[in-house]
This record gives sequence, structure tokens and C-alpha cells, in this order.
Amino acid sequence: MTQSAERVNIALVIAVVAVATIGGFMFGFDSGVINGTHKGLAETFGVGTLGEGLLTGALLIGCAAGAFGAGRLADMIGRRNVMMLAAVLFICSALASGGAPSPLIFILARFVGGLGVGAASVTAPVYISEMTPAGIRGRMSSVQQIMIITGLTGAFVSNYYFQQAAGTSTAEIWGHPAWRWMLWVQVIPATIYLLALFSIPESPRYLVLKGNSEKALQVLTSLFGATAAQAKVAEIRASLSADHRPRLSDLIDPVKGGLRPVLWAGLLLAVFQQLVGINVIFYYGATLWQLAGFSEADALRNNIVSGAVSIGACIFTILTIDRIGRKPLLLIGSAGMAVALFAMVFTFSTGSLDAAHKLTLSKDMGTYAFYAANAYVIFFNLSWGPVMWVMLGEMFPNQIRGSALAVCGLAQWAANFAISLTFPSMAANLGLTVSYTFYGVCAVISFFLVQKFIHETKGKELEAMEG
Repeated sequence: MTQSAERVNIALVIAVVAVATIGGFMFGFDSGVINGTHKGLAETFGVGTLGEGLLTGALLIGCAAGAFGAGRLADMIGRRNVMMLAAVLFICSALASGGAPSPLIFILARFVGGLGVGAASVTAPVYISEMTPAGIRGRMSSVQQIMIITGLTGAFVSNYYFQQAAGTSTAEIWGHPAWRWMLWVQVIPATIYLLALFSIPESPRYLVLKGNSEKALQVLTSLFGATAAQAKVAEIRASLSADHRPRLSDLIDPVKGGLRPVLWAGLLLAVFQQLVGINVIFYYGATLWQLAGFSEADALRNNIVSGAVSIGACIFTILTIDRIGRKPLLLIGSAGMAVALFAMVFTFSTGSLDAAHKLTLSKDMGTYAFYAANAYVIFFNLSWGPVMWVMLGEMFPNQIRGSALAVCGLAQWAANFAISLTFPSMAANLGLTVSYTFYGVCAVISFFLVQKFIHETKGKELEAMEG
């Protein structure tokens, strides 16, 4: 089906994308809310730097498990049902983590939330890519990243509000420490997400996979019109009938053995999106800025600024990704992030340690570090942030999409966990200069890997993907 043959119901496409990407908002909110709770967790549970990393990383272990299971589960019970399950997990996690009486309960609660984040992170991009036409798929899929960053920013604003209302994250509001309210407030968007999911249809590709072509035709007709819907159902049937039902062993190259090249490309994108260190800013932004000499209130305010500029960068991507393409944006992002990261390395290298071994910067260098960090998140969010999720949702052939997303999602969250777990110890023992040098080197490496191994997917129908 060509783009010219489509009669796209843009209003319905936008509505479907809007609901699906609330999962992205929850992904961002659940990931970013921990940013303002580190002081409260440390004082309440008496943990050191490793314990802080484990309390933060508990979510990410769940994310890895949720992402790995969601890809296959989405092929079994449907994309929409997996997103509904994720919404329920968000609600349970918010209630339990906010009220956790011990580190163990907190870790378990955050693990449950991580299952929801991981499931939403891989299911929403697939669902969006399967519900939108090729000509605007990049733009629609990029909305997921805007919602992730909006969720992060929402968490930063919420954290700042509670911190300001109480005076500090450990002081009480309505009989409970502010950091607990930071976690409980997640129940509100999670409930909205769950209720909104009842208003959108199941993916037509999943419906055809399950033999319900009549229902798939109804969904596609509402999206593209009757003529285009008939052609699309035929395309989906043809792509699925060429092989058996999806399974993990499909990821092995039937000719050469080993993993398929397209899966290696997906793993490259998934892992290096984290190795450049973006979630150090998102998870430990408050800690980072306090290490650099800012007060707790100023650090939380800096997070809000970073979130706002990230949203602006994502909007740029939405406007350009279907014209510029995916690969050029990745290359621009890698180069820009490398420059910004090494600028941060320079500013940190000029600092000194006080009696408490906390980095102190001159006023000018603190300002330069702040600007360099925001340049970094701008380049990330106009490239690797949204483009990775766009490509993972569209680059794999129908037969292996669910299984490939499971493996890439597992790798992405495992890398996320590794970076998040190691940062507190790296910052304490090696310093910010060494830590950010590592992230900068990874950004440089990512440029050359993209140049060699990533192929453009702009404008290609999902049924035409190979690998």
C-alpha cells in the first residue's frame, strides 16, 4: 500500500498515539521520580553509595524483565492488554514504594514498577508503528520520547513542589515525609492511563496474527478507509503466512547461524543509548548538581530546566525525522553528545574537593557545567532518545518483531541498570571527571558504529523490513 493510496484518519491516529504514549509518560515519571528521593531514602533506610545504587536500580532490574517478557507476551495476548497490565503494575508500585517500611519492600515495589516500565517501553513503540502509516510513522513514534521526557519533567516538577512545601525532601507533609508523597502521586497518571486504554483498539497486525482478520479490517478501515484497509490486511497476511508463528529461535540467522544482523543493529542502538550516560542526568540529576556545589532546591530546579529543553529537542525531532531520516539524526546526536560530555569533563576537572570530598566548582565553571549538561540532553533528545525507540519499533520484520523487541529491551534496561548502579560509586571513588570521560568515549564510539551498521528505515512499510 503506497502513501498516496492511504486515506488517513489523522484525528483517530493522533488519539490512538496520545493514549498509547501515556505509557511513555509513566515510563518517564516512574524513572525520574527517584531523582528527588535519594536523600530521604538514605536517611530513612541508612544506605551507602552501593545501597543507593541498588534502591535506584531495583526499578531497572524489573524493567529488564518486563521488557524481555512484554515482547513475547504482546504476541500472545495483544499489545493493548500488555499496556493495561503495565498500568496496573504502575499503580501497585506507586502505593507500595511510597509506603515501604524497609529497603526490601521498597526494592520489591520498585521492581514491580519496573516490570510496568519495561513492558510499556517496548509495547507502545510497536503498537504505534503498527497503527500509523509509513509516511508519518517516525513523527508519531517520536511522540513516545516527548511523553517520556514530559513524564520525567513532571516528576521533577512534582518533586520540587513537595520539597518546597516541606522545606526538604525528608520533612513531613500531612504526616508523611515529602519523599513518600513524591512516589504516591504516580497513582494519578497511572489510573488515567489504565482508563484511557479501554478507548483504543487492538493492533491490526496482532489481530491478523491471531486469525481475526475481520476485526483487523474494521480497525484499518477506521484508520485508512475501506480500500486501503483491504490492501493492508492482504499485505499483513502475506508477510505472516511466509513463515510460522513467532518464536525466539527466529532471531538466529537461518543461513549463517548466530544472531541476525538486524538484531545486532538493534542491540547496538539499545545498549549505546545507555552507555552515553543519559540516565545519570535523569536518575541522579539532583545528586550530580549537589556534587557540583548546588543546593538541593537549586539542583531540583536545574532538573526542571533540563526536562524543558529536552521536550523542545523532541519536538524538533518530530518535525524533522520523516524528512531528515533516522540515521542522520543518530550521527548528529553522537557528535553533539561527545562534544558536550567532554565540555562537562573539562569543567569538572577544574574543581576541587572540600572536607566532605564533595566537588566544588567556581561560579563560572558551575554555570558552564549547567549549560554543557543541557546541550548534552538537547543532542540526546533530538537523536538517540526518540530515534532508538522509533527504530526498534519499525526496523524488524513482522516475524521477529516481538522476539527482537524482547531481547533489545532486555539489553537496553540491563545497560541502564549497569550505568545507574555504578554511577554513585564511580562519582565517589573516581570522580565526575573520570565518569564523564567514559560516557564521552562511548558517544564517540557510537558515532562510528552507527555509520557502519545502521541502515535507514525512513518511509519503508513494516511489511518490507528485512534482516
